[in-house]
Amino acid sequence: MRRNWSDRVRIGHWRRLWLTLAQCEKELGLAITQAQVDELAAHQDDIDFERAAEHERRLRHDVMAHVHAWGEQAPGARPIIHLGATSCFVTDNAELLQMRDGLDLLLPPLLATIDELSRFAREHAALPALAFTHFQPAQPTTVGKRACLWIQDLADDARRLVRVRDELLFRGVKGTTGTQASFLELFGGDHEKVKALDRLVTQRMGFARAFAVTGQTYPRKQDFTVLAALAGLAQSAAKMATDLRLLQHLKEVEEPFGRDQIGSSAMAYKRNPMRSERVCGLARFLQSLLLNPAETASTQWLERTLDDSANRRLALAEAFLAADAILQLLLDVSRGLVVHPQVIARHLQDELPFMATETILMAAVAAGGDRQSLHEAIRRHSVAAAARVKDEGLDNDLLARLAADSAFAAVRSRLPALCDARQFVGRAPQQVAEYLAAEIDPLLAEHQELIGRAAADVRV
Repeated sequence: MRRNWSDRVRIGHWRRLWLTLAQCEKELGLAITQAQVDELAAHQDDIDFERAAEHERRLRHDVMAHVHAWGEQAPGARPIIHLGATSCFVTDNAELLQMRDGLDLLLPPLLATIDELSRFAREHAALPALAFTHFQPAQPTTVGKRACLWIQDLADDARRLVRVRDELLFRGVKGTTGTQASFLELFGGDHEKVKALDRLVTQRMGFARAFAVTGQTYPRKQDFTVLAALAGLAQSAAKMATDLRLLQHLKEVEEPFGRDQIGSSAMAYKRNPMRSERVCGLARFLQSLLLNPAETASTQWLERTLDDSANRRLALAEAFLAADAILQLLLDVSRGLVVHPQVIARHLQDELPFMATETILMAAVAAGGDRQSLHEAIRRHSVAAAARVKDEGLDNDLLARLAADSAFAAVRSRLPALCDARQFVGRAPQQVAEYLAAEIDPLLAEHQELIGRAAADVRV
C-alpha cells in the first residue's frame, strides 16, 4: 500500500497516461510518429526525480516539471508530450488508478479475515456464553454467534468495496475545463474522434467508463464515496476490536499474545490487547478523515479550485494506509484468537441460575406445585443469593437453596438439567450454520483466489 501511494508509482501513472494519450492520438490520425511513441516507451520507467525537482524549483509546477524532465530523456517526442491535455489529465486519472489499485489491495486481507472468523464461528457455534446488553448480563448467546455479528459487518464492507471499485469512474480526456475544446481543435472539429479518444484512453487504462461530464477535475463526490467505504470498514473493525478488548478484560476470549511479548514496562503480569487497541485508534483516525472529502466536494468553485489538491494528497493516501494497517492487524488477531471455555462457563454459571428461574418455575408447577407459592419462594431465594454474591463476594448458590427447599422436591433431581446453558441459547448454533452457509460461503467462494494473497505483517 505504501508503494501504491509512492511518488514513483504516481509519476509512473502519469507517464503511462501520457504515453497512452499519444498512442491513441496517433491511432486517431494526429501527426505523431511511431518513433516518438517508441521513444517515450523506451524511457517510460527511468524517471529522473532529481532533474524533475530541479525543474519544479524553477517552474513551480509539478506536472510541467515532469514534462520537461521526460522531454529531455526523449527529445524526439518532446513536442507531443501532454498534447491537448491539462494537468488534471494526469493528476486526477493517476489518483483514480491509485484508488482502484488500493481497493484491490484491501480486499484480500478483508476476505481472509472473514474466512478466519468463519472458521472460528463454526468451531464455537454451540459454545454457550453470557451475552450482554449495556454490558450487563443478559440472555445467553454462543461464542460463534457473537463472531457472526463481526463477520456480518465485515462482509457488508467487502461487498461495498467491490461495488465501489467496480463503479469507479475515470476522469478520462476532458481538457482544461471539461469541454474537450483543445482536443476538438486538434482533430479539426471532429466530435467523433474526440469521443473515441476519451473512450480509448479510458479503456486502455483499465476502466469500463469515464464521467460523461467534468469540470477541470472529476466530481469530488467520488472521493467521498470511496472514503465512506473505508470509514465503514473502520467502524466494523473498531466494533470487533472493542468487543475483544471487553472480552479480554473478562478473560473469556483474548487476542494472540507472543511468548516473549511484554504487556507493560512496569506491570510484568499485564496482557494488554495492544493489537485491538491499535485497531480502534487507527479506526478513529480513518473515520475522522471522512470530513475532508465532504468539505472538498462541497466547496469546489465552479469548474475547480486548487485548495483541494494538497489536502487530497494527504487524505486519500492516509485513508488507504490506515485501512490497510487496520486489516493487517485484524487478520493477525483473527488467526490467533484464544478462547477460555472454563472462564466462559464460570461467568455464565454466575448468572444462569437467575435466568433459569422461569424454566424451574414452570417445571415445578407441571409437577403439581402452586404457581404463586413457588414464585414467592424463588423471589426470596433469588434475593438472598444476590445478596450473597454482591455483599459477600461469594458464589451464586440459588440452585442449592432451591434444592434444599421442600417446595421444589419434585424437580430437585432435574435442577442441573433445567439449568443447562445449552437450553438458553435459542437458535444461536443453527443461526451460525445457516448464516455462514447462505451468506458467507458464497462470498468466499466467489473471491477464493484473493484470500490466498493475504498476509498479515504485524511488526510491533
